Amino acid sequence: MSLTRAVTCRCTVAAAVFSFAMSSLAVASNGRQVPLSERIQGAGAVVVATPKKIAASWRENAFGDKLIVSRVTLHVEETLKGTPAADIDLDLEGGTLDGFTLHVSTLPSLEVGERAVFMLDAAGDGSFQPHLRGEGILKLDDQNFVKGSSLTLGEIRRVAASVGK
Repeated sequence: MSLTRAVTCRCTVAAAVFSFAMSSLAVASNGRQVPLSERIQGAGAVVVATPKKIAASWRENAFGDKLIVSRVTLHVEETLKGTPAADIDLDLEGGTLDGFTLHVSTLPSLEVGERAVFMLDAAGDGSFQPHLRGEGILKLDDQNFVKGSSLTLGEIRRVAASVGK
């Protein structure tokens, strides 16, 4: 084998290894989907609730970026973990304000009347934020299934009870 061919072969192998390593890092940086039991256990509160009011405002984040944040007032129908009041406020990045719309890829958008299971963490100002961002909101359909899955509200209740309050 000539020297040129050996160098080319080694470069090709190195490029393939580098490409594989980078794709593995990309998957790792996106993170794995956290199992339901871990999400419930890690959340400060878990509720079944319906947004009854959504009000967007401009806010500045820790990095100095101006973002649209929607304050969602949730009417709590059932508490599966924690002790939230009948109505609580959830701050959710994204929304529409002053003719601008911000969609955040890691968070779902919510509409008034859209029922869901919310896994929440206290935000420190009396409001809450979704635990693990979008993985902390499971929208429910009319038959109490998590939309797009076979997971039921009954199963979520069982997991919450087994994890402990």
